[in-house]
Amino acid sequence: MMDGKVVVVTGAGGGVGREIAIMMASEGAKVIVADIGASLSGSGGSSTPAEQTKALIEQRGGAAEVCTESVAAWGSARKIIQSALDHYGRIDAVVNNAGILRDGIFHRMTEDDWLSVISVHLNGSFFVSRAAAEHYRKQESGAFVHITSTSGLIGNIGQANYAAAKLGITALSKSIALDMARYNVRSNCLSPWAWSRMTSSIPTSTPEQAAAVEKLKKMTPDKNAPLAVYLCSDAAKDVTGQVFGTRMHEIYLFSSPRPVRIMHRAEGWTPESISEIAGPALKTGFMPLDTSEECFNWDPV
Repeated sequence: MMDGKVVVVTGAGGGVGREIAIMMASEGAKVIVADIGASLSGSGGSSTPAEQTKALIEQRGGAAEVCTESVAAWGSARKIIQSALDHYGRIDAVVNNAGILRDGIFHRMTEDDWLSVISVHLNGSFFVSRAAAEHYRKQESGAFVHITSTSGLIGNIGQANYAAAKLGITALSKSIALDMARYNVRSNCLSPWAWSRMTSSIPTSTPEQAAAVEKLKKMTPDKNAPLAVYLCSDAAKDVTGQVFGTRMHEIYLFSSPRPVRIMHRAEGWTPESISEIAGPALKTGFMPLDTSEECFNWDPV
């Protein structure tokens, strides 16, 4: 489904990104494996993870090149896209998957924890997409797949930075879809469930947490790759501005925020009338204060 296309996959040195890169190549794409090889928290760097992904692709007869530039700065993100042009002469799809974690309860989260996560996830998705957009506009084609998370779509404890970045990515994707539809450019989000380095830090101090992790281990990263490949292919030429999820063998389409209750009062509102009338009426439509684990409370199938 990807014959003749050139794809950049960020964070492709392991986990979900690696599996997406491998399947892209198996479907005929030439792949830029973009990964700085940092730790889960974003420290350090090594070309080894990206080189390993490249080797796996080539062992299976595919074509890949490595780029170890960071997504988290304007200039280096542009070099990632330029590497596709330098090696293969074009760019057809971008999968914004690179990410780090700095989990912590909100009132203890540091400035660096916040800025580092926002920089890689949200700024990185913008920087790489913005670099590719110039070429997409000229050729009047292109696709983006941005990796989001139920931590942002629904909620999780101890991930204010990660959740904010991931929900921000969905708004970024929708804006790209709106702004670039005239150039036949598509932009969608994918929320994957998988046991990988990014989820291995989940605590298992309670029986409930341990049980949740055991379920998560069944959801191997490769199960998320098919939808990413489809969304980058011409088969999805009419699919844009959407948020999808993958969980084991399940595929989800998520809703976007829309009004669910509307209250009108001809004479206008006062704080007292809101308390007496609007508040109780609107409360029937309140969303629960739940986490993604509580929302997806059935075993993955």
